Amino acid sequence: MAESKNKCSCSVPQCSNSKQKQPYLSFHGYPLNEDQKKKWVIAIRRNEGSTFVIWRGSTYVCSQHFTAVDYIPGSSRLKVGAIPSRFPWNNFYVPPQRLSAFERSAVRLGVDVRVQEQPVVSEDAPNESSHVEEHDYAARPPAGALDEALQYIEELEARLQKMSLEKQAIMSRFCVSDHTIKYYTKFPSQEVFQVFWESVCPSASNLVYWTKAQRMGQEASPSPSPARKIQLIDELFMYSCRVAAGLREQVIADIFGVSVATVSRAIITWANYLFFVLGSVPIWMSKQQICFSMPKKYSLFCPNLRVILDCTEIRCESPTSLTLHSEIFSSYKSTTTFKGLVGVAPCGAMTFISQLYTGSISDKEITKKSGILDLLEPGDEVMADKGFTIDDLQCWC
Repeated sequence: MAESKNKCSCSVPQCSNSKQKQPYLSFHGYPLNEDQKKKWVIAIRRNEGSTFVIWRGSTYVCSQHFTAVDYIPGSSRLKVGAIPSRFPWNNFYVPPQRLSAFERSAVRLGVDVRVQEQPVVSEDAPNESSHVEEHDYAARPPAGALDEALQYIEELEARLQKMSLEKQAIMSRFCVSDHTIKYYTKFPSQEVFQVFWESVCPSASNLVYWTKAQRMGQEASPSPSPARKIQLIDELFMYSCRVAAGLREQVIADIFGVSVATVSRAIITWANYLFFVLGSVPIWMSKQQICFSMPKKYSLFCPNLRVILDCTEIRCESPTSLTLHSEIFSSYKSTTTFKGLVGVAPCGAMTFISQLYTGSISDKEITKKSGILDLLEPGDEVMADKGFTIDDLQCWC
């Protein structure tokens, strides 16, 4: 994970890079995985011991020791399994040759000063003073020029540091451990989140915001989508904060430094995108898979069990329309909800997820409309709690 602390320094031998001197570089902490960390230690030619100890949050490797293919496209984050490979001992960097004074003057003036004829003093005019123009490095700078140059350099360094901070993903500032990433995204670890992100990144890079998608059917030649204000991985993190952590859109807007409209547009876009991407993944298990993974007690007492059904409800905001309010009001939860049917295999794997319906729908009605009955085969058994009144639905027998 790239860090942006001012006191970061590189732990590679013969490398003196630090965040204070090179603010445009990114610094990466050693992997948590022990095998991966050993590969890093071997690559940099250092051994852990009394003279070198790897501390979480204080030992880094700078970005100069990684190649472009080690990074996720459009991001400053490393790919899973990336190993540093560019070091002074394999001649990864050759300093540029400095031009001579004559060559620098020739580039600046456009003439070769080495072949210019020097002015000759005439013998007929001995009192006339000769004037030979010296090179610029012999002239003294005007008063205050050095102070202005120093101030300009400081402004450029501050601008580079600001650009470096803006380039880094906002997610990396919040998800510094598996505990925090689980809180914000519900992914169990950073590694799992990274694997999911790398699997959706190629197609997500072509995302079109839903506001433009609505206009595409109305305009003959729709204008291109505006440049994104935040990185794609941050948009996914933003969506997770809203859906998984339940943060308000205003809170998310303050965190990312954007407008509430931008947050709303990104969340709706990612909700539709993930619905189509994840909804196309087949999760219904065949009979052979069910039998192979069924626990022993299920095999003894209910060997024909195919799926365990139950409904779940998601709370939503109360609409202003009284008719719509009555449709989504759940008497069981005593609030406005959307209701869905969930099916779980005996082994514990989730094998069926229906679309959402209004909270007032009954368990029997949602079972009919969800399409679960079409997936069941003759002889299959279904398990549900006693409040799930679907006894008269014999479509699967």
